[in-house]
Amino acid sequence: MQERCREREGRRSARALVMRVGALLLGGVAGMAAAEGDFPGVEQLMNDTELRESGVHRLTDEERAALNAWLLRYTAGEADVLKRTSDTVREAMQNSRVEAAVTGDFEGWSGKTLFYLDNGQVWRQRLSGRFRYRGDERDVVIESNSLGFHRLTHVASGRNVGVSRVR
Repeated sequence: MQERCREREGRRSARALVMRVGALLLGGVAGMAAAEGDFPGVEQLMNDTELRESGVHRLTDEERAALNAWLLRYTAGEADVLKRTSDTVREAMQNSRVEAAVTGDFEGWSGKTLFYLDNGQVWRQRLSGRFRYRGDERDVVIESNSLGFHRLTHVASGRNVGVSRVR
């Protein structure tokens, strides 16, 4: 009887150890993904002013990696729940749509293009890709997607690209 109890206890301990190691590995993978650029992390999601005002710019590399790992887990889990259940989040989502015109000539994008808008905002191309445009239409719409990333759409062509706000 005692032997059977010890066996069960040993199996429980082994399972607990496997679960702890698995959790550590998942946390490490999340941190690595955030650090390796698969997940943009706070450095790319926040503009310079937001980084400074939040104090994120003062974090050590390890603290920033931990924050990015948490952000990845949060985005994968709770973010969608709050979009459905929080009036404050839903209101912020509605206010996140920007309709404006690019100032100067608009010729599309190619890499790290900066978009200067007539409302004073500046956005940077976040995702790679090229789009050449030869026309006079400069109207764009910027919206956030379900993960909180922003997408700029050129109204006349319907083409879009991921962007992040600079100011």
